[in-house]
Amino acid sequence: MTTPKNDLTLHCPKEYLLKMLTGKWKPCIFRYAVQGPVRFSQIMKLLPEATRQALTNALRELEESGILERTVVKLKPLHVEYHLTELGIEFIPIFKAVEELNLLPVMQKN
Repeated sequence: MTTPKNDLTLHCPKEYLLKMLTGKWKPCIFRYAVQGPVRFSQIMKLLPEATRQALTNALRELEESGILERTVVKLKPLHVEYHLTELGIEFIPIFKAVEELNLLPVMQKN
């Protein structure tokens, strides 16, 4: 399992999950990453109301927390993909349960 920089999982897994998946765009980004690797440009298209800076910040936070991993794909055109880490994959059932309880903001299901 990937160890995030601020490992709150040892103290309170629920707090860690809420910290990592709350925010305006993080749940949406997480949902898209569950479906497979996703490019920044794809996320921008899926969330047109989000600013570039807001998405960049959310992606960085998810990456720093160990939920997402950023990979530079050196094919032409050069691009960046984000995918779930082992820790992110472990959160999928919890995220789905929280989503079923309607505790997360309404999001597009693409």
